[in-house]
Amino acid sequence: MTDFDLVGYTRAVREGPCFICALVDGDPAYRHHTVYDDGETIAFLNRYPTLRGYCLVAPRQHIEDWVHELDEAGHLALQAVVHRVARAVAAVVPTERMYTLSLGSAQGNAHLHWHVAPLPPGVPYGRQQYRALMAEYGVLPVTEPEQAALAAEIRAHLAR
Repeated sequence: MTDFDLVGYTRAVREGPCFICALVDGDPAYRHHTVYDDGETIAFLNRYPTLRGYCLVAPRQHIEDWVHELDEAGHLALQAVVHRVARAVAAVVPTERMYTLSLGSAQGNAHLHWHVAPLPPGVPYGRQQYRALMAEYGVLPVTEPEQAALAAEIRAHLAR
């Protein structure tokens, strides 16, 4: 694991543009490795992964509250993509348990997104669950070529 600038990250998500909208708009400063995009929903590798294959799945439209802004059909369609992405990630990286959750708030990372995070086998219990997702403990030292190759593998499984 490598250190993570939590203070800088927090400032960026609270004061900067919506990172998902910026990604969707093609802003090069917010480029991520996309694994899925059907025009309604986008999935991409986490730029600061704590687990190999950690993805985010989000509607392309800026929605903040799935309970009040999505009808049941919209929510189920989004969850279908979460499920498909999770299965593709699990086919590519060794996975003991797949974590899925939605984080963010009106104060930061407001754009609705689901975290799809594969816990690898053998992680000691004290380093699982929320601890496994927390960048405060460091992020994986991944390179752009490694992320690009991983994204391509996940896309290949999604294309089947």
